[in-house]
Amino acid sequence: MICFRRVLIASVCVWFAVVHCFETVAQELQFRDLFNGKDLSGWVDVNTSPDTWSVKDGLLVCTGQPIGVMRSDRHYENFVLEIEWRHMQPGGNSGVFLWSDAETTEDDPLPMGMEVQMLELDWVNQNRRADGSLPPIAYVHGELFPVGGMTAVPENPRGTRSKSVENRCKGVGQWNHYVVVAVDGNVKLSVNGKFVNGIRDASVKKGYLCLESEGREIHFRKIRIMELPPGMADEPATATRVK
Repeated sequence: MICFRRVLIASVCVWFAVVHCFETVAQELQFRDLFNGKDLSGWVDVNTSPDTWSVKDGLLVCTGQPIGVMRSDRHYENFVLEIEWRHMQPGGNSGVFLWSDAETTEDDPLPMGMEVQMLELDWVNQNRRADGSLPPIAYVHGELFPVGGMTAVPENPRGTRSKSVENRCKGVGQWNHYVVVAVDGNVKLSVNGKFVNGIRDASVKKGYLCLESEGREIHFRKIRIMELPPGMADEPATATRVK
C-alpha cells in the first residue's frame, strides 16, 4: 500500500509538472500587437515623411509617398507574423520586409531584407513588359524574394523569387490576410487562409521588420507577432542595427 501511494504521489507530481510546463510555454508563446490602432508606437520612420504614415479609424494608413519604409523598433529572429492589408487604388504596390537592416540610400530607397510582396491585382495590367505581354499573375499573389544582397532558395522558383502556387489575393478595397512563419531563414506564407508559398536558407535570419511605402495608398490592420525561441542567427546572419 505504501509503495502504491508513493507511485501515485510521484505520478501526480509529474502530471502537475507537465501541466505547469505546458502552461508556461503557452504563456510565453503569445501574440503581441505591433500596431495598437491608436498611434505609431513601436515603429520608426526610416526615409519617408511625417505625412506618409498615420492612424485613422483604427487603421494604419500609408499614402505611398515618398517611396521608402518605416521599421520596427527592434530586431526579430524567429516568429509568426499576422498582418491584414488592402490597397485603395488599382495597381498598388507595397510589402513587408523581414530580417532587414533598414538601411537605405537616395539611389535605393528600399532596404535589404526578405520581401513579402503585397501587390494589387491590376498591377500586372498597368506594368506590361516591353513586348506588351503581361507579367505572370502569380506575381501579385504573395511572392517571396530576397533583396539588397540577401540570398535565399525559392521553393516555387520564378528566377530568384518564389511565387505562390495558388492565386488567392483579393483586389482593390478588399482586405487580405497574411500569416508569415519565419524560422531560421525559412519562410512560409499563408494567403487568405491557406499556405501557398515558401522560401528557404536566407543568408540573413535576424533583423528589423519594415513596412513599405511604394507609390499608392495602402491600409494595414491587425499587425501582431508571436516570437518563437531563437535559433541559428549568429553574428554573420544578423542584420546590422541602426545606430
